[in-house]
Amino acid sequence: MEDIYYWCRENNAIQVRLWLDDTEHDCNQGDDHGFSPLHWCAKEGHTKLVEMLLHRGARVNSTNMGDDIPLHLASAHGHLDIVQLLIRHRSDVNAANEHGNTPLHYAAFWGYQSIAEELVNHGALVSMANKDGDTPLDKAKSILAKRLNELAVESGQELKKISFKDQSWLGLKTRSRDATLSRHKGINIQDLLLHTKLAITPSGETWRGRWQNNDIVAKILKIRDCNSRVSRDFNEEFPKLRIFSHPNILPVIGCCNAPPRLIVISQYMPRGSLHDLLHGAAGIVVDTAQAIRFALDIARGMGYLHSLERIIPEYHLNSFHVMIDDDLTARINMADSQFSFQDRGRIFYPAWMSPEMLQKKRAERNWEACDMWSFAICCWELATREIPFAELSPMEAGMRIATEGLRITIPPGTSPHLTKLIKICMNEDPGKRPKFDMIIPILEKMTRN
Repeated sequence: MEDIYYWCRENNAIQVRLWLDDTEHDCNQGDDHGFSPLHWCAKEGHTKLVEMLLHRGARVNSTNMGDDIPLHLASAHGHLDIVQLLIRHRSDVNAANEHGNTPLHYAAFWGYQSIAEELVNHGALVSMANKDGDTPLDKAKSILAKRLNELAVESGQELKKISFKDQSWLGLKTRSRDATLSRHKGINIQDLLLHTKLAITPSGETWRGRWQNNDIVAKILKIRDCNSRVSRDFNEEFPKLRIFSHPNILPVIGCCNAPPRLIVISQYMPRGSLHDLLHGAAGIVVDTAQAIRFALDIARGMGYLHSLERIIPEYHLNSFHVMIDDDLTARINMADSQFSFQDRGRIFYPAWMSPEMLQKKRAERNWEACDMWSFAICCWELATREIPFAELSPMEAGMRIATEGLRITIPPGTSPHLTKLIKICMNEDPGKRPKFDMIIPILEKMTRN
């Protein structure tokens, strides 16, 4: 039986790499104690595997059942190189576990001076108290305590004790995902508890529910005639949407094939879609820096999809189909793909579609170029916080885009870098639009500026 946690503990890089190459495997799933593969590699000191997992999208701040992040484990076990690597990937140096201990508490207690200095130099607070009221300085032996006190003073830290505050009720921590989310394909409809209707769309109804103690979203497809052929095609097509191997893809967990109902099931995202976040009442302020991070997430997700064999069902990019995870990661929602047996002639969100997408037959389209146009509209949406062609009905917007040259306008004051990127991605000649692997480095550079 495959055991990714065993391979991580044993530093079996070949097996870990092969496991990660399978799109149905989720590198952020946890074992029975919530330890993700990254937790185990950080604990055991396997630097190359830590690098591999971070490169493949492992969440650097995911918590186990005791609220430890990988940085806690690397600090407690004396792995300086891994501590440095995790910090470079923006690990939270002041994360507190269930006991209120930060990574610095453990480094100080075990006397790992180099690690403790590294943490303090990157913002770890020497005066943060745990649940027992002890700070890292209290945990350290006198020589190390004196050194950490000096570093804290040099960096301008306030040395007054910071009392522990339990913020677990805020729900801000990102747990390693339940492994059951990536195991199952066929799900018994009797095991689903659907309790809240979230939306009714032309393609079906979306419900929030529970399955095996997991919060899920179930999309009940709108089908005219759920005959045996449709049921067979559904069974063949939905497994292609179980893409667990990329952090910017939200996979389909499984399905219920229970004619006349066909149900696609995915993980519940409490922040909703990018459209909800930008135009709803979520209360999240999306500044330019966050907008660029969202754009980078979308580009990475779409770039990954383009690296695979063209998926069936079809996927059309727009802000309704991008979900926002609890750590503000944007993820392409595979549950919003269109199956071959659905009414494929109908277009529901033409404002995000390229002119040739609205004009040409399916076989004549350059799908990658069409996706790039849609990405540009999402970037415009992120830059302006507006809905494209909101004053027009979808039918009117689609007709005018296709036949009258209707295009979005970029308002003054928009980031010049985003403006240039949008224009490049919306080149009227589909063959001159860039590929996602070309714009990802541009967006990465923008996030650093």
